[in-house]
Amino acid sequence: MVALCVFDAYGTLFDVDAAARAASAEPGGAALADIWPGLSGDWRRKQLEYTWLRSLAGAHADFWQVTQDSLDWALEAARVDDPRLRARLLDLYRSLDAFPEVPEVLRGLQAQGMRLAILSNGSAAMLAEAVDSAGLSEMFDAVLSVDDVGVFKPAPAVYDMVGARFGCAAQEVLFVSSNGWDICSGAAYGFRTLWVNRANAPVDRLHGAPEYLASDLRALPDLTRSL
Repeated sequence: MVALCVFDAYGTLFDVDAAARAASAEPGGAALADIWPGLSGDWRRKQLEYTWLRSLAGAHADFWQVTQDSLDWALEAARVDDPRLRARLLDLYRSLDAFPEVPEVLRGLQAQGMRLAILSNGSAAMLAEAVDSAGLSEMFDAVLSVDDVGVFKPAPAVYDMVGARFGCAAQEVLFVSSNGWDICSGAAYGFRTLWVNRANAPVDRLHGAPEYLASDLRALPDLTRSL
């Protein structure tokens, strides 16, 4: 029986494109008007690549440093040299919008008596700010950051944090992520899994595969009632 839902944060609960989208619409964001989707995509891609490469190299840095480094790469690739715009993008990233369905879905899960947690590559400070700014502070029993283990997902040590915190077996956890590599790794670890495939991407060919798929989180309360 599943009594705990564990969510990835960035891309699953929080819209990682929101910072560039919002900045492009502000008076100082004219340089992003036509390029923000590509810039945001590069920012996110390099952010993930840097976490994997740092983990492989044993050169951990907190996610805020990785987020800044990846933005700098994306801005240079886009030939945007504007320190004020860089600072604004980082400010917006600290308080990303939650996807529209998130608050209602979390309330529905709480009404079922489901325990809720976040398990994220984000630093503890970043996660606290994002959760608070989205008005979700009362929703979660725990917000788990890789800060505590010094390595990024998909290292098994990160997934180990769930059992250590809640005293549960892997098969008692429904792990929810929008990242294909993350959900495949969580499935291989032994979690029940829901891949929130917002981009309608193919399933990654990895060492595990998602058990359930959805285009957003709205079906989650119905799913948990059946598990």
